[in-house]
Amino acid sequence: MQKCMALDELRKNGMMAHLIDSLEARQDIGHYGRLVFTMVGRCFLSNDELIDLLTKDPDCDEEKARTLVQQVEARDYNPPKRERILEWMQKQDFPICPDPEQPGACNVYRDLDFPQELYDRITSFYTDRAPAATARG
Repeated sequence: MQKCMALDELRKNGMMAHLIDSLEARQDIGHYGRLVFTMVGRCFLSNDELIDLLTKDPDCDEEKARTLVQQVEARDYNPPKRERILEWMQKQDFPICPDPEQPGACNVYRDLDFPQELYDRITSFYTDRAPAATARG
């Protein structure tokens, strides 16, 4: 997917559009803002594209951006749920979610079409956990 098409896809989600616009305006989006951007953006952008955008944050040099992208990739993090984003937002000044009172705001799963393998991984995770939860039940 070409970069401009990928950014257009990411902009379908209001929170991601807000994060992209903030990065392009060279704002500090905070640690959790960068983490959310990376966790979601890696499904649409190359590592170099992620690093290029992250380094527009004045508190994120290339080494810091590269390390974050590598950590998210190594741990194979899925994009966070809305509840997690709102929780993380309370830990920093920058508003990751521009309109948290709006129902469904910041739910990337509602607005974005992720690669099928992401949905398969999530399903597998919950399927694997189900027998353990039932046994404890």
